[in-house]
Amino acid sequence: MAGLSPPRSGLCRHVFRRSISLRRAAPPIDDQPASERSHWQTLLNLLPWLWPAGEAGLRARVVIAVACLVAAKAANVLVPLVYARAVDALAPRDGMAAALAVPVALVVGYGLLRMAASAFGELRNAVFAKVQARAARRIALSVFAHLHALSMRYHMDRQTGGLSRVMERGTRGITFVLNFLLFNIIPTILEILLVAGILWGMFSISFAGVTLLTIGLYIVFTLLFTDWRLRFRREMNQTDQDANTKAIDSLLNYETVKYFGNEAHEARRYDESLTRYERAYVRSETTLNMLNGGQAAIIATGLTAVMLLASRGVVGGTMTVGDFVLVNTYLIQLYMPLNILGFAYREIKQGLTDTEAMFTLLAEPQEVADRPGAPELVAGPGELVFEDVRFAYRPDRQILKGVSFRVPPGRTLAIVGPTGAGKSTISRLIFRFYDVTGGRILIDGRPIDAVAQQSLRAAIGVVPQDTVLFNDTIRYNIAYGRPGASEEEVVRAAKLAQVHDFVMRLPDGYRTMVGERGLKLSGGEKQRVAIARTILKDPRILILDEATSALDTRTEQEIQAALRQVSANRTTLVIAHRLSTVVEADEIIVLQDGRIAERGSHASLIAEDGLYAEMWRRQSEAVAMAEAAAAAQAAADLDQPRAGRATAVAAPG
Repeated sequence: MAGLSPPRSGLCRHVFRRSISLRRAAPPIDDQPASERSHWQTLLNLLPWLWPAGEAGLRARVVIAVACLVAAKAANVLVPLVYARAVDALAPRDGMAAALAVPVALVVGYGLLRMAASAFGELRNAVFAKVQARAARRIALSVFAHLHALSMRYHMDRQTGGLSRVMERGTRGITFVLNFLLFNIIPTILEILLVAGILWGMFSISFAGVTLLTIGLYIVFTLLFTDWRLRFRREMNQTDQDANTKAIDSLLNYETVKYFGNEAHEARRYDESLTRYERAYVRSETTLNMLNGGQAAIIATGLTAVMLLASRGVVGGTMTVGDFVLVNTYLIQLYMPLNILGFAYREIKQGLTDTEAMFTLLAEPQEVADRPGAPELVAGPGELVFEDVRFAYRPDRQILKGVSFRVPPGRTLAIVGPTGAGKSTISRLIFRFYDVTGGRILIDGRPIDAVAQQSLRAAIGVVPQDTVLFNDTIRYNIAYGRPGASEEEVVRAAKLAQVHDFVMRLPDGYRTMVGERGLKLSGGEKQRVAIARTILKDPRILILDEATSALDTRTEQEIQAALRQVSANRTTLVIAHRLSTVVEADEIIVLQDGRIAERGSHASLIAEDGLYAEMWRRQSEAVAMAEAAAAAQAAADLDQPRAGRATAVAAPG
């Protein structure tokens, strides 16, 4: 079939492909869900995509492709008949030379039928190509959109690379299924039936019986043997996925590998996976060769039997030489589709398995879904309210235990507390990455689970602790806050975030690539880009989730200045570990063990001399000790050159 990749891929190609891939590692996703979803159900799931509603043009293409398929097979079946009559016409009659007895019409007809069969086949492929590509594209897009609609809990349990592999294999599987099933299996079955009917009608039931028996044995052997060797294909897929997991995980953690000098260790782990893949690959290829050998033996036996019958007919005078050639040509003509039939069955089986895995993703239920007809979150001042909110990631571990607070429009609320108190969970709940298990969250008086998620998230901006940038330009990452923003708006946001001057010093300016996850930028530079992105989004509610905790003191002070500009006159929720960053907040809440332990202004909490005051003293002491150590180090660095000069003066001349 034109345009199809070879059925086999070598081990070296696997190593090369895995070595250069930059996708995330694949998780242990089951790529063999056949026991849960039948192959027939998968085929039924494909039909609506091949016959899309409201797409008259695509439906017309399907009809034309089927008509071309039938015409191509009809011409293909007529070719041997014309060829056989031409052979009979070659026999000398009445002493005339054979060349003079050959009817020109038969030769011309033979050529025209050959051309017609090929032309209709190519036309069928060309017409159906758009249908096939459109179906694969729409299914892949639906799965992609569905994955984005799934909750954070689902994605925390899965690795992105594994989902990508399922989509990749599923899209490729659709192509294989459509190509082989519609344009090989069905046409081959049609051709077999036509040939069997012609052999029965022209000669005897023996010819049709031997032909059908041979094909039946071939199909049964192929199905049984392929099902048996499927275990080896599954093992090969699993080891391939495991090797991909280790390679990509190691490459994404390149810096960590270098820190610990574990290059050899990583190579050993990767080689262990490659060794398992090698063994599985050899087993798969060996059983494939056994299958091919058995198929060839069955075809050769059937062909020999039919040719013996035809030879007896010629010797007995009941058949002509042309009939002998006709039988031989028909069986050889069937041999190639049958040979493809074996490979096609294997590929359809695998293609359906891969497609099932993708449809399984598409059927994954949404944990966090909009209510039917959920309205948009209307524009408002930006009031944020938590009412007795309870939440648990797992039933046995409660994170929030009845948290209540209110942030008036344009005011700033800070949430502090020890690690694991549930601070960052609050920001995830506001974005509705998870649904609360008790209580409710309201924005401008509307429960967030009663409005469309898209409008909810459009009203909220966040500057997180770990800013992850796309492997694209600085301009793209800033404009991601509002795709479609003009160049002037992007530059204005960058200036407010105090990142414009830095960008302009770069050789490529705003077209500078930031690298994988923004690794080419420093922590402060990434945070400024994140701030610019949030400024461009212009949300009514701003969340600063440990936005400066990973930065040094000087950079933190610079970033805080930019953050003050962003949060001015905007409802702001500050989640912080460093208490020095929340001193100016209108209200501070201290979380401990999922509950509000204290609340008030900075001054009132210090006066209470409770948990907040204790945290403030510890952090102040740590800062004082760090500053003293830095001053001592600076003094030591200053004294070292003086000591060197004194030694030089005292030395004898």
